[in-house]
Amino acid sequence: MNDKAIHRLYRHFQELPLGMRTLFTGALMVLGLGYLFAALYVFAAHSGADGKPGLSVDDIKITYSGSTEVTPLEKALRGPMSGMLPQKDLATMLKWIREGANKRAYTSTIETIVEANCLACHDGSNPHLSNLDGYEKISEVVVQDTGADLFTLVRVSHIHLFGLTFIFFILGFIFSHAYLRPVWLKLTLIMMPFAGVTMDVLGWYVTKVFTPFAWVVLIAGVINGVSFAAMWVVSMYQMWFYKIPDHVRDRHGPSDPDTWK
Repeated sequence: MNDKAIHRLYRHFQELPLGMRTLFTGALMVLGLGYLFAALYVFAAHSGADGKPGLSVDDIKITYSGSTEVTPLEKALRGPMSGMLPQKDLATMLKWIREGANKRAYTSTIETIVEANCLACHDGSNPHLSNLDGYEKISEVVVQDTGADLFTLVRVSHIHLFGLTFIFFILGFIFSHAYLRPVWLKLTLIMMPFAGVTMDVLGWYVTKVFTPFAWVVLIAGVINGVSFAAMWVVSMYQMWFYKIPDHVRDRHGPSDPDTWK
């Protein structure tokens, strides 16, 4: 393929009206901020499940396949719920779980902690959150962790697939106006996140029954992040700071300099 060949319908960012470039810039800024917060949420939600700081393959295994050593409540308290309790109360609850989660200790100590810190959300009114109202309910989440259930995976899957498809379609459409050679590199960057999202979601189900597949989930997340960052940076740079190659600028003949502003 001739890397200097340019499709007749191609328009570089700087051939577009200023209004379109401004629109693209605003969209990229909001998408970038949203992706940053999404990454922080994923880190907070899944890290520490194995009792160690940071996000690891073991955290992903525990999230989707469960663990014989960690209960669902302990996993939540070490992960996304770790900041919802005072450290003293958190330590008390973790100790209670590790010592067998008996009813007498619950009545004397744990019930008060749960009422003060947990029942505002976990009172049973939200079907998507664990019900922690009473010993009988809380005892259901201090048994062996079997990982995310099938209903939860299906619910999250369709949200994940639809949402990220729209995000990467918008980002890829904006990026398609960049001039990048070789062409295969540009096409690869556009397709990478769609492949990554597919690998990620399907990986959840496979990891539930075959834990080594957690590596694929982790790699898919890296692919999504790298492709997002690459397309975002290249698009922003070429939109406002890039010097257009002469063969691109003059492919229709000498142009009015004002059209490149």
